[in-house]
Amino acid sequence: MNTKRGAPNNSVVQMIRRPLISASIMLTASLFFVPLAKAESADKILKAMTDYVASQKTFAVTFDSDIEVITPNLQKIQFTSSGRVQVSRPDKLRVTRTGGYSDVELVFDGKTFTVNDKDHNDYAQTESSGSIDQLIDVLREKNGIMAPGADLLFSQAFDVLMADVIDGEHIGQGIVDGVECEHLAFRNPDTDWQIWIETGARPIPRKYVITSKAVTGAPQYTLRIKEWKTDVAADAFAFSPPQGAKKIALGELADIDELPRGTVAAGAKK
Repeated sequence: MNTKRGAPNNSVVQMIRRPLISASIMLTASLFFVPLAKAESADKILKAMTDYVASQKTFAVTFDSDIEVITPNLQKIQFTSSGRVQVSRPDKLRVTRTGGYSDVELVFDGKTFTVNDKDHNDYAQTESSGSIDQLIDVLREKNGIMAPGADLLFSQAFDVLMADVIDGEHIGQGIVDGVECEHLAFRNPDTDWQIWIETGARPIPRKYVITSKAVTGAPQYTLRIKEWKTDVAADAFAFSPPQGAKKIALGELADIDELPRGTVAAGAKK
């Protein structure tokens, strides 16, 4: 025997090494090619979801949302809210959102937009005819209410979501609140965003995450859609002022954001 005790024979090493090298090459190749194949299907899965949601003339969902901010000393803080969205296309919307710093309700009946500040028992109204799409644009451009989850409500949501996408992948499958979902990931110049879409005949969004890459600490906005129903009461979009509520100008409403006054929002804009 010409080998030392404990030292492997070179032929044995080669026999072991060859399959390991081959397996490594195969694994590397699969990791390289699979995302490319998945990227082709990510658009199709997203399009199927946006088409399905747009086809729902009425629906109601409950949700939880988290928004993160980065403090001046680089501490990441998360704020959480819960609420409900009711939709009747093309021009009726009701949103309630309750968090630690605001309890607010937005009601749109196609002609009038109402903001009800339940904490202070104040409400404001303004004439605003048009579609839900137009209302979202007005809220963002004129009132500074970004509501990133509203991207999913647009009648052409696929175009809105994909407007500045530079890369997209179908990551695989995941479970959100016990529901099997397709997991997609997309990249924009300033943000990364992910979406989990229920598998099967009802491809509804279950989770939506936006990560702000351009902000130190990469804060995130997370939306988790819980209950989804298609039946909405006929009077769901009629607003009746609460007893004793005071009508004021829209600009006079107290802070109705998800964050406490003075906090700089981050991780919420896609």
